[in-house]
Amino acid sequence: MLGHDLSDVLAGRDVTALGRKDLDVTDMAAVRNAVAGHDVIINCAAYTKVDDAESNEDAAFAVNAIGARNLAIAAREVGAKLVQVSTDYVFGGDASEPYAEDSPYAPISAYGRTKAAGERFVLDEYPEGSYIVRTAWLYGEHGPSFPATMLRLGRERDSVSVVTDQIGQPTWTHDLAAQLVKLIDSDAPVGIYHGTNAGVASWFEFAKATFAESDLDPEKVLPTDSASFLRPAPRPDFSVLGHQAWAAAGLSPMRDWHEALHDAVGAGVFGAK
Repeated sequence: MLGHDLSDVLAGRDVTALGRKDLDVTDMAAVRNAVAGHDVIINCAAYTKVDDAESNEDAAFAVNAIGARNLAIAAREVGAKLVQVSTDYVFGGDASEPYAEDSPYAPISAYGRTKAAGERFVLDEYPEGSYIVRTAWLYGEHGPSFPATMLRLGRERDSVSVVTDQIGQPTWTHDLAAQLVKLIDSDAPVGIYHGTNAGVASWFEFAKATFAESDLDPEKVLPTDSASFLRPAPRPDFSVLGHQAWAAAGLSPMRDWHEALHDAVGAGVFGAK
């Protein structure tokens, strides 16, 4: 989702967009060849199957950690800027205030551990030229997403049950792509940034807003809790990220998630209403 939206936002520039069939980020030689001749590298590659990672942590580590390290080394060798896209899952989800950019790592899942390892590798290998941008709760046109699933279920069923006890920040990949481009075009200092739409919601509130924006009855969304959905990987209860680094860099943080969702629905991201 993010890679496609980045290609759209960067239309008109000289961009190389490589999918997993084009580049294996775990192959150092292939990464060096791919990076050569480029000024900016944005790493959207990730092993994101959170539940599968619990039983395939080595495979997740190869992509999320070794892949990030390889790109950091290759970017350093050619003097390119590197943007490493990371996740709220590097935190434990037990906070009550938004996580600051310098909050300590406390992952509770294999996916979170491997993404945290990727961040550490990038900071170890190329701190002078790397941006780490953590994001969360992504949705967009080019891939499966929570709003698309909810809308499908809402049209098929009389009701859908959605958890109220997981809190985060719904984030449109188009908005994140635009923010990443703003970052690389600026003179912002390298370091860690949080790339999520502003505001806070539970999955329940997100689903109801999606229904309302899409002309479905939001009362079809019923509240439940996480105990009703037992999954292999634990999810953070609280995934709200603070945005202080943007202001310190002289850049505006991303807009409120309600506004982004309204525009996403209007743009037909989830198909016709």
